Amino acid sequence: MTFNEINSAMEFPALSQGLIPATGANDYTNRFQAWHHQFVASALAVKIGKSLRKDIQIGCMQIYAPLYAFDCNPENQFASQFKQRAFDYFTSDVQVRGYYPTYINQLLKQYDADMPIMEKGDKALLKENVVDYIGFSYYMSMAINETSSEETDPAAGNLMEGVRNPFLEASEWGWQIDPLGLRISLNELWDRYQVPLFIVENGLGAKDTIDENGQINDDYRIDYLAKHIQAMADAVDDGVDLMGYTPWGCIDLVAASTAEMSKRYGFIYVDLNDEGNGTLDRKKKKSFEWYKKVIASNGNSVTSK
Repeated sequence: MTFNEINSAMEFPALSQGLIPATGANDYTNRFQAWHHQFVASALAVKIGKSLRKDIQIGCMQIYAPLYAFDCNPENQFASQFKQRAFDYFTSDVQVRGYYPTYINQLLKQYDADMPIMEKGDKALLKENVVDYIGFSYYMSMAINETSSEETDPAAGNLMEGVRNPFLEASEWGWQIDPLGLRISLNELWDRYQVPLFIVENGLGAKDTIDENGQINDDYRIDYLAKHIQAMADAVDDGVDLMGYTPWGCIDLVAASTAEMSKRYGFIYVDLNDEGNGTLDRKKKKSFEWYKKVIASNGNSVTSK
């Protein structure tokens, strides 16, 4: 995969482009220009990779989050469609299809940006060197409300702007938990592109505690992953070509989104706090042995009826 979560620059360009306000992040012209450089670099990587090995598979990698209209109001329907094009589809449209989508003009207008400057041969390079598959991270879905209804609350999650979906529970950090949304996402991506898909990140950030017996019983993480793995299996039954799944992540580490150690994702606990204090000792959580069984059974221990 050529760039990790390449579309994240729509919301936080420091993560995937290295742009901060001091280097022009607040000007969307710079973000779209940086994307163009990334698209060209990705195409060059595909070209070089294919010249070295004919059997190699090279993919893109993005965040994917289904964006639901909060209600049947056509304004919200359109707003969710626009947001989904901007966040979920723009980068993959270029990397999978090999050209800028026709809605690029509306994106540039919305974000007050200029069309990226392109060198001679860039368009041909993009067209001739598309990726073979789509890798993506999936953590949540979002609801979009543009009608300023007083009945909706802003979502507490720090990934994208949106409102709280009353039909979903949320993590301790406000990320809305939506296993069915993963099945929806897989079907949407497959229907749009007809290329294999690879879920390369999926997990629950949570505060884990060690009990009086020295155990970490993270049943909430097991429940989250089990439901998402079942949704993945259901999508395969729908006809989706899914080439792989890897959770985020194997071991606790500092969360990129909040710079906290206490937002833990791993199957292995690391003794370290948000201030950087601790022994760094490792300890298996309950989810560790559970996921070993998932791997050994190719998911059947979760999805068998």
